[in-house]
Amino acid sequence: MENLKSITKGKMWCYALGQLGWSMLSGLIGSWLVYFYQPAKTEIDAGMTLFIPQGTVVFGVLTIIGLITAAGRIFDAITDPLIGSLSDNCRSKLGRRIPFLKFSALPLAIVTLLVFCAPVRTVSQINTVWLCVFVTLYYFLITCYCTPYTSLIAELAHTQEEKLQISTCISLTFIVGTAIAYVAPVIWNIFMSSFGMERINAMRLTFGIISGISIVFLFIPVFTINEKDYVNIVPSKTNMFSSLLKTFKNHDFKIFVIQDLVYWFALTLFQTGLAFFVTQLFKLPEEFATYMFVGLTAVSLLFYPVVNLMARKIGKKACVFVAFMAFCLTFFLTGLAGDFLVVKPEVQAVIVVVLGAFPMAIFGILPQAMVADIAQCETVETGENRSGMFFAARTFAFKFGQSVAMLTFTSLATLGYRLVAITASIFCLIGGFCLLRYNEKRILEKIENDN
Repeated sequence: MENLKSITKGKMWCYALGQLGWSMLSGLIGSWLVYFYQPAKTEIDAGMTLFIPQGTVVFGVLTIIGLITAAGRIFDAITDPLIGSLSDNCRSKLGRRIPFLKFSALPLAIVTLLVFCAPVRTVSQINTVWLCVFVTLYYFLITCYCTPYTSLIAELAHTQEEKLQISTCISLTFIVGTAIAYVAPVIWNIFMSSFGMERINAMRLTFGIISGISIVFLFIPVFTINEKDYVNIVPSKTNMFSSLLKTFKNHDFKIFVIQDLVYWFALTLFQTGLAFFVTQLFKLPEEFATYMFVGLTAVSLLFYPVVNLMARKIGKKACVFVAFMAFCLTFFLTGLAGDFLVVKPEVQAVIVVVLGAFPMAIFGILPQAMVADIAQCETVETGENRSGMFFAARTFAFKFGQSVAMLTFTSLATLGYRLVAITASIFCLIGGFCLLRYNEKRILEKIENDN
C-alpha cells in the first residue's frame, strides 16, 4: 500500500455521485414500475391506461407484471457473478472496474425510460413482450454498472474510517437519488395541471427528465477516478464458478448474505407497496408517497452522525440488528394504518416516517462496509483480491430476495395491502436473528493485524 494514494473527501464524493445516478434509475423501477403497469382502481379512475393483462392470470396465482419483474431479477442475479468475474479478471488500461461503468452508463439510462414506453395504448401482448425485453435489459445493464461500482469500495478505502466515510457518502447519494425518483408524482401532476398533459404522457416525460439527469452523474466517477492511484491492479486468475464457490464457502459471508437477502425481501415488499399504502391504507393522495419518502430521507440524514458514532462504539453488527428491530416495528404499524389506528392518517404517516428514518440510515451506510470488511479479510487470508465477486455474490443473493418479493407482492396485494406490510415486518424480525451468527470480531481482528 505504500505507493498508493489515500482517497480524499473530494474523490469520495466524485465516486458517490455515480450512485446518485443509478439510484435515480433504480428508484424509478422500484417505485413506479408496478404502479404504472398494475394500477389500483383509484389510479385507473384518475386516468391510468392499462397496458398488460391484470390480476392473477398466470396459473391463477401470479400476475404478469410480477412474473416479468421476478424473471428480470433472477436474470439479473444470475449475471451478477458473471460481471463480477469479468471485472475481477479485466485487464483494461483504465482498471478493472471503470471500463464497465463507462460503457453501461448511457444504455442504462435509455433502457430505463423505454421500460415505461410500451407502444400499444391498450391491453396487448405486444406490450407484454416489450416489457419483458426492456425489463431484462434494464437488469442486465444495471448489473454491468453496479457490480464493478460497489467493488471499488473495498479498493478505494484502505482503512475502517475510509470505508465508513465512503459508505456514508454513497448512502447519502443513494437516498437523494431514490428521493428524486419519488418526487415523480409531483412533477407529473404539475405537467397535468399546468400544461393539460394526459396522465401517461406526463408520467413518461417525468421519467425521461429523471433518466436524462442521471446520465451526468453516472459518468462522473468514470472521468474523475483513476483506479491505479488507489489499488494495485492484479487481475484474478480464478474462473467465475470457482470464484463464486470460494465466496460462498466463506462462513461469515454466508451469514451476511442470508440476513441481507431477508432484509431486501422485506424492504422490496415495503418499497413497492408504499404508494399503495398511502392511497389505500392511509387514504391520502398519491403525492403523499413523495412527501413520506422525502421525510424519511430528511430525518434519516439527521441520524448519519449517530450511525457513524454507534458503528465505532458498538460495531456494525449491533447497529444493523437494531435497525432490523426498528423496521419490524415500522412495517407492523404500517399494516395497522387507516381504520385500525385512531389518530389521523397524516399523523400515522408521520409516525412511520420518524420510526423508519433511523434504520434507513443504518442500512444505507453499514452493509456495504460489512461486505468490504469480509472481502478485505479474505484478501488477507488468501492473498487474492476478489472483491468484485464478493459484491457480485451479495447482489446475486439480495436480487434473488427482491425477485421473490416482487412475485410475493403482486400476489399478496390481491389479498390486501395490510398483509404485505405485516409480512415485511415478520421477515425483518427473522433477518435480525439470522445476523446474530455473524462473527464481526474475527474479521476486524484479521484486518487490523494485517495493517
